[in-house]
Amino acid sequence: MARVARWSIAHRWVVVAGWLILTLVGGLAAAQSGHRLSYAFDLPGQPAYETNTAILARFGSGGDNPPLVVAVRLPAGATVTSAGVKGELGAVFGAAARALPGARVASWISTGDRAFVSADGRTTFELVYPVPAFSASNPYAVALPRLTAALAGQRVDGSPVYITGSEILSSGGKSGGGSVLAETMLAGLGALVILAIVFGSLVALTPLLIAAVAIPSAFTLVYALTYLTTMSFLVQNILALVGLGVAIDYALLIVTRWREERGNGLDNRAAVLMATATAGRSVLFSGVTVTVSLAALALTSVPFLRSIGLAGMLIPLISVVVSATLLPVILDAIGPRLEWPRRRPARTLSPLWTRIGRGVVAHRAWAAAGALVVLGVLIAPVAALNLGEPEAVAEAATAPAPARVGLDLLTSSGIGVGVLRPTEILLPAAASRPAPGGGITVTEPAAWSRDGLRVADAWSVADPSTSQGKAAVTAIEQAAARVPGARVGGTQAQDADFITALYGRNLLIIVVAIAVVTFVLLARGLRSLWLPVKALLLNLLSLSAAFGVLTFVWQQGHGTGALFDSPATGAITLWVPLAVFALLFGLSMDYEVFILTRINEEYASTGDTGEAVVRGIGRTGRLVTSGALILCLAFIALGGVPVTDVKILATGLAAGIIVDATVIRGILAPALVALLGRFNWWLPAPAARLLRVTPLRPAAPARDPASLP
Repeated sequence: MARVARWSIAHRWVVVAGWLILTLVGGLAAAQSGHRLSYAFDLPGQPAYETNTAILARFGSGGDNPPLVVAVRLPAGATVTSAGVKGELGAVFGAAARALPGARVASWISTGDRAFVSADGRTTFELVYPVPAFSASNPYAVALPRLTAALAGQRVDGSPVYITGSEILSSGGKSGGGSVLAETMLAGLGALVILAIVFGSLVALTPLLIAAVAIPSAFTLVYALTYLTTMSFLVQNILALVGLGVAIDYALLIVTRWREERGNGLDNRAAVLMATATAGRSVLFSGVTVTVSLAALALTSVPFLRSIGLAGMLIPLISVVVSATLLPVILDAIGPRLEWPRRRPARTLSPLWTRIGRGVVAHRAWAAAGALVVLGVLIAPVAALNLGEPEAVAEAATAPAPARVGLDLLTSSGIGVGVLRPTEILLPAAASRPAPGGGITVTEPAAWSRDGLRVADAWSVADPSTSQGKAAVTAIEQAAARVPGARVGGTQAQDADFITALYGRNLLIIVVAIAVVTFVLLARGLRSLWLPVKALLLNLLSLSAAFGVLTFVWQQGHGTGALFDSPATGAITLWVPLAVFALLFGLSMDYEVFILTRINEEYASTGDTGEAVVRGIGRTGRLVTSGALILCLAFIALGGVPVTDVKILATGLAAGIIVDATVIRGILAPALVALLGRFNWWLPAPAARLLRVTPLRPAAPARDPASLP
């Protein structure tokens, strides 16, 4: 790292020009990448996904694209069979069908099936499956506006017509997510405030500048990847906001060390080179570790998660390169002038965190026990974790008013939520219709037959994410299994496939592989066998606490009303725990590496474990908490996306990073290091030879940590 910094300083204009070009190209790539990103959630090889693909190919709609639902409730005393009402319903439902040419539709008017009418005869609905032309890129981005325009002002016997559906509710009624630029600017503003407090001078701008270069440069590579593989629309948010936190973290570590070395009497260039040789090594080590952890997503068989993993792997690597090249150039050229308006020498040793470190070392057993109790309370709700799509009533909290009213019409009339996500059954022409019973409706419009295949829709009153809804899907699958040639699709069946694809045996293999590789990297970098084991166990606790918070807040609904104006979701979105695992594992390991490498350095110079912990926490505690707070602000900004799934992800990441930086890295990690004493650096000769490192030998004689004041 020092050699790279020395080369960069000697060729500063080449470095500046190169990054300026990449930043400008990246800005253009970010602006152009939107139409190349995918909104699909494919699961190649899974039975429900393959059935959905066959339905879409044969009938042009449906499968894993749930229908739009046109709903109307007649005035008191009127029913769908009332004089004149049938004609008005026919006109409204016909207008919906004409607005989306080729759409697959079904209603009481077109089928005569009373399943489309409530028990009191006052509420009825139409299922509208848009064709691929309207849903191939961003589902319903074109279909919904066309349908809304066609039904604007339409009434049946004086009652308004409402459009609802699973897609409208889950996306907040918008064709895309929130503005990535707006979210990043909001998080960047919060980061600037925190950095200004930490540095008290214009140096606060340097970490933001590094992030402003790293993020667009990463977008350049993401745009190139769109020509090679499927990239999800979610990579925009992940890349921008996670990139903001990671790039600032790396720059913050180097700038803080640069200040420290200047305070130790080195001239500016020597301080820059020393900072890149020490803190820069931690940055490189951390960046590689984070990249390895994000391989959990890149190695999955699920395309949209794989794309998040690929994008996530890019940002730490690019942040490391920018921090190793551009940052030394800036500090060497104008670093001292950026200390304005600070008048006194900057302090890099935090008095607060030094006191915390001494308190933890002095009461190491109690500190560890207290931290474990807090973590136990946070982890306890994980036992009730339910994977599935959020319940419709929770997603409706961010949806437009007409979609919420339409949902209310369906639920209050007794029709239920199940019609929003019907189970689709693909049948041979001569096959009988499955009859699951148990209050499950099965409808098969005559028009839904083509080229020797038919489609039937089945649903229950219950929300598909509830236990009753899942039981209904199981009953439908069992009934279909008794019909030769029948295949089950729809979003509910694909949810089950999702769990199999994401959390089956393959994930266990990937996680074990990542743990082994991370262990080897940490063992080499820290020259210890115990410290890597401790780091991995603490990451497990950190992740479990994040999952516990997700379950407690979102699934059980404690605080969602006050924080998000939303009721309990009843389930945690299928892909969120894996995404939280991959992202939080890497980010948490960042902080562990920052702290342990500094403790290692202090131990090598003092030979005293307790003093090394106190000095290490004193030097890194403020840095870690500042970086965590910046990341937390980034994830809060991510939570501004009007999509419940993204809000759940943001909550898990924000809560996880704060718990990790305070309870785990601020208290539990140093307490355990203090408890283990010299055994932290136990490295048998065979292991040292295998890892090709020499055991850590302190320069000063070791003292008993218990003798510390």
